[in-house]
Amino acid sequence: MFEKSSWIRLPRNVVVGHGVLDETVAAVEGLYLDGRPLVVTSPTPKAIAADRVADLFAEAGFDPAMVVVEEASFAEVQRVIDRAREEDAGFLVGVGGGKPIDLAKMAADELGQALVSVPTAASHDGIVSGRGSVPEKDTRHSVAADPPVAVVADTEVLAEAPWRLTTAGCADIISNYTAVKDWQLAHRLKNVEYSEYAGALSQMTAEMLVGSAGSIKRGLEESAWIVVKALVSSGVAMSIAGSSRPASGAEHLISHQLDRIAPGTALHGHQVGVASVLTEYLHSGADGEWKQVRDALQSLGAPTTAAELGHDPEDIVEAATTAHTIRDRYTILGDGLSREAAMEAATVTGIIG
Repeated sequence: MFEKSSWIRLPRNVVVGHGVLDETVAAVEGLYLDGRPLVVTSPTPKAIAADRVADLFAEAGFDPAMVVVEEASFAEVQRVIDRAREEDAGFLVGVGGGKPIDLAKMAADELGQALVSVPTAASHDGIVSGRGSVPEKDTRHSVAADPPVAVVADTEVLAEAPWRLTTAGCADIISNYTAVKDWQLAHRLKNVEYSEYAGALSQMTAEMLVGSAGSIKRGLEESAWIVVKALVSSGVAMSIAGSSRPASGAEHLISHQLDRIAPGTALHGHQVGVASVLTEYLHSGADGEWKQVRDALQSLGAPTTAAELGHDPEDIVEAATTAHTIRDRYTILGDGLSREAAMEAATVTGIIG
C-alpha cells in the first residue's frame, strides 16, 4: 500500500516591491492573525524600518510591543520568548537582517505562533526559509522552524542596505548551484530522498542569478528586486524539500568549519560563495563550470579568494579537509578530502595563491 505523505509549509503572503513596507499591516490582516504583535529587531534595523512598522501596527489598532536583540544567541531567543509571553503577544514580526529574523523565527516556533518576516537586507535566504541559524562558541547551529507566514520585502529599503550584505545574499544563492549537485550525488550513491521539483527550483534560481550577475549593481532598486525574488525562491525550495538540501551542501559545511577555525572573519554568504567555487571544481574538474561560478561572484564584487575573505590559505585547506565531520550529510567531500586534493582544488581555482 502506498503510504508516502508530505507536509509543505509555505508563506501565504509574499509582498515584494517599492514602498511595500507600508503594506505590512495589510499583509497581516489578510491572514487573520489575532492578538498583539511583538516586533523583534536589532539596533540599526530599528531605525531603518522597525519603528515605522510598529507605528503602522499602532495606527491600525494592534498595540504592538518591541524587543531589540543585541546578538545572535540561544539566550536571546529565550529573551524574545519571555518578552512575547510577558506582552501576551499573538504573533511575531521579525524586522532586520539575518539575526533578528532568525531569532524571531525560532522564538515563534517555540511559542507555536506565526512569524511575519520584514527584511532590511537581502543577505541570505533565511528571510523566508524554515531554518534559523545561531552561533554557539565555535559552532553554528542550524535549527528547523516553521517558515514565515508572510514576507514583506521593500526593495527601496533593501537597495539602501550595505552592498556587502547584498553580495553575500547573491553568493548564498549562487552556492545553490553546487548544493543541488551534492543532493543529486547523495541520492545516487546513498539513496537520499530527492525532490525533482525542489532541486529544479533551487538550480533554476542559482542559474538565474549567475546569468543576471552582471546587471546587479549597487544602489539599484531593480537589483534588489532580482536578489530578493531569488532568496524567496530558494527558501520555498527548502520548504518543498522539507530540508535545507536544496541550498546547503559541501560549500555550507566548509563555511561552517571556517566559522569554527576563524570565527567572525567573513560573512556566511561570502564564505559559501568561495567554497562553491572549490566544490564545483571537485564536481566537474578543471574544465568544468567553476569558472562560471567564480566569474559571477567577481562581477558582483563578492570575494573569490581566501585573501578577499580575510582568511589565511591554511584556513581554507583545513576547512575543506575536515568539513565532512560536521554533520551526517553526504556531499562531494565524501568521507574526507585529502590535503593534497584540497590544495590542488584551492590553487587551480585561485582561491589560494
